Amino acid sequence: AARRAGDVAAMAWALWSGGTLARQRGAFRLARRLLQLAADLGERGGDVVVRGYSLAGLAETGRIQGDYEAVGRLHEQLLAEARRRGEARHTVWALEGIAQMHRNTGKYDTAYALFEEAAEIAAGADDRRGHAWALRGLADVVSVRDGDTERALELLSEAEATCRAMRLSSALAYNHKMRGNVLYRAGRYAEARAWYEQALAEFREMSEPRGEALSRLGLAKARARLGRDRAETAAELADLTGVLERIGLQHAREMAARAHEELGIPAIARATEAAR
Repeated sequence: AARRAGDVAAMAWALWSGGTLARQRGAFRLARRLLQLAADLGERGGDVVVRGYSLAGLAETGRIQGDYEAVGRLHEQLLAEARRRGEARHTVWALEGIAQMHRNTGKYDTAYALFEEAAEIAAGADDRRGHAWALRGLADVVSVRDGDTERALELLSEAEATCRAMRLSSALAYNHKMRGNVLYRAGRYAEARAWYEQALAEFREMSEPRGEALSRLGLAKARARLGRDRAETAAELADLTGVLERIGLQHAREMAARAHEELGIPAIARATEAAR
C-alpha cells in the first residue's frame, strides 16, 4: 500500500515492522535484511524516527546473536543520540543492551551499574516494560556475581508483577526462565526444573525459538543434576547445539559448549553417547 502511495517513510515503517517480527521469530538473517532496508528508506524519506528504530533493531538483532563487536559501537551511538534528545525509553533500551553485553562477557560490575541506571530512568519515565527488563538484568547479576538468591528472586517477582499487569507474555516467559537460572545456580535443581518447564511451555505457545532453545538448555542441565541418564543428556545437548547453530545464536552456542564441561560430558563422549 505504501509503494502504491509512493510514501517512502511508510514503506520504511512496514519494513521495520516486518524486521521486528522476523527477529522475534528467530529469523535473524531476514530481520537484518528488512531492518537495513527500513533504515535506508527512512534516511531517504527523511524520517529520523523510523531510521532510529531500524538501527536500534539492527543493533538488538546483532546483540541477540552474540555479534558484540559488530553492534557494540552502534549501541553506544544510539545511546548518545537518545541522551542528547532526552528520549528516556530509547536511553533505557540502549543501556540494557549494553549492560547485557557486559554481563555476557563477565563484566558484572559494569553491567550492574548500567542496569541500575536503566531501572532508575525507566521508573522516572513510567517506562514499565523497560523497568521490568532492567529488574530482570539486575536479578541476573545479583545471582551470578553475589550469589544472593533471595534478592534476585525478589527483583524477579517485582518485574513479574509488571509483566502480568501489562500482559507482556514474552517478557514474562523470559522472567520465568531467569528464575530457573537463579535457582539452578543456587543448587535448587528441582525448583529450577519446574520453572524451566513452565518457561518452555510459554515460549512454545508463542512460537519463540530463541527462548525455547534457552529454556531447553536450562532444563537439560537441571535434569542432568537430578540424575538423568548421561546418554540422554548428551543427545539433548547435541540436538540443542544444532538448533542454536541454525538460529545463529553465538553466545548461546558457547553456553551449550560450557554445559558439556560443567556436566562432565567431554567432546569424545558427547559424540559417542549422542549416537547411541
